[in-house]
Amino acid sequence: MFPRMSITPADATGEQRALLATAQTGDEEAFRRLLEPHGRELHAHCYRMLGSVHDAEDALQDALLRAWRGLPGFEGRSSLRAWLYRIATNACLNAMERRPARHLPVAYLPASDWDDDEPPLAFVAALQLLPPGQRAVLVMREVLGFSAREVAESLGTTVASVNSALQRARKAIAERLPAQSQQATLRGLGEGELQAIAEGYADAMERGDVAAVVAMLTEDATWSMPPWACWYSGREAITGFLRDNALAQPWRHVVTRANGQLAVGCYSLNAERSAYVFEVLDVLDLRGGHIAAVTGFVTADLYASFGLPAELPLAAPQAP
Repeated sequence: MFPRMSITPADATGEQRALLATAQTGDEEAFRRLLEPHGRELHAHCYRMLGSVHDAEDALQDALLRAWRGLPGFEGRSSLRAWLYRIATNACLNAMERRPARHLPVAYLPASDWDDDEPPLAFVAALQLLPPGQRAVLVMREVLGFSAREVAESLGTTVASVNSALQRARKAIAERLPAQSQQATLRGLGEGELQAIAEGYADAMERGDVAAVVAMLTEDATWSMPPWACWYSGREAITGFLRDNALAQPWRHVVTRANGQLAVGCYSLNAERSAYVFEVLDVLDLRGGHIAAVTGFVTADLYASFGLPAELPLAAPQAP
C-alpha cells in the first residue's frame, strides 16, 4: 500500500493541522475541505498522465478513495500535496496497465481560458507516446517541480533511474513537439481571423460543400476520429471520406473552443427525435491560416464538458 509519512508539515497552519487531525478521525466533511485546494491540479495531473478526461476522472476518484483509506497512516514528513500526488501518480500508472496504449488523447479538458493548470494539447498528446515510467518522471519533475529524490520515493526507484528516465523523456518530447505551439499560432492569427476560419468551416460542413472544406486544409492535412482506428491523410483521401461518408447526411454545427483550440460541435439529424443530436466534437489544428488536422472526437456525451447543448432544433434560428 502506501508508506507512512509525516502528517504535520512544519509550514502547515494551525487551522490546517486541526483540519487534518479531524479528517483522520473519519470526518468526511473535513476530508473534503482538506482536498478542495488540490482537486483541480490533481485532475490536471491525471489528465496529463492519461490523455483522457474520462480516464482522468476515474483515476482521480480511485486516488481519492486511496487517500481516504490511507489518511489515518499519513504522518507528515512530506507535505500533504506531495503525498496526494504520489497516490494520484500510482493510480494513473495502474490505469495504464489495465488499458490499451493510446496514440491520441481521447478527450479534452472542458473549454476554458488558458491557465497554468491546463496543459497544451500538443504536449499532452506527445506525453501519451512515452512509456508510463518516463511519462510519470517527466510530469513530476518538469511540470510539478518535485525533486529527483521525491520522484524516486513516489515511484519506488532510485534517483539515478529518475534522472536517466528524465533525459530520455526530454529527448523524445523535443522530437515530437511542433516548432511552433498551437497557442502561438492562434495568437499570431488573431481573434477575427480565428472566428472566420471556424465559422467558414462550420458553414461549409453544414452546406455539405466538400470542395469548400478541402480548400481550407493544408496539402498534408490529416483527419482522424478517435476512438475509431481509421484516419485519412492528404486532400484527396479526405475528399473521398467527406463525399462518401461524413457529409452524406445533414449536419448542424456550433463553434466553440477546446482548451484554447478552435473546435466545432457537430450535430447529426435524428428524425425520431425531430432534432439535430450531438455526435462529434471536431478540434481544428491550424498551420498559418489553414487547417492542418481535424480530430473528430466521437463521444456522444462530450457536449456537456464544453457547455454545448445536447440537441439543436430542426430549423435554424432566424437572424434579427
